[in-house]
Amino acid sequence: MVAQGEGHVVNTASIAGLIGVPMLGPYCVTKHAVVALSECLHHDLVAVAGGKVQVSVLCPGFVRTNIAESGRNRPKSLPRVAFHAEQEAMMDQMMRSAVAAGIGPEEVAEHVVRAIREERFYIFTHPEMKGAFESRAKIIALEGTPQPSTP
Repeated sequence: MVAQGEGHVVNTASIAGLIGVPMLGPYCVTKHAVVALSECLHHDLVAVAGGKVQVSVLCPGFVRTNIAESGRNRPKSLPRVAFHAEQEAMMDQMMRSAVAAGIGPEEVAEHVVRAIREERFYIFTHPEMKGAFESRAKIIALEGTPQPSTP
């Protein structure tokens, strides 16, 4: 892309890449990494390609996908560690309900295409969830204690 002088990279993170969500530590860590990688790649490409190759990071809220079924891929030798069985069951049900009520993948695609055309870095599919990130940013700036967030 640098050699051809144009292109656009879109990395998929999550709103959980900008906030901490209880009981979703590994998921949040990987999504935070995607956001950080995307920010660094943006800076690198501006320095190397002068901004001719763009980067965006998609931070969706709940989308109707099969993510709530991802546990089916977990090897039996690596059981899920639950704090309490009741909490795990409650979290699973909440996740399934939230995903089922989410937006469709086609709507996410519309957000992505619009952001590419507008050359926007951050892509939010659920603007109402920005408040959780704004609250986190204020707490960080004040050197406060993290508060639980929900996407």
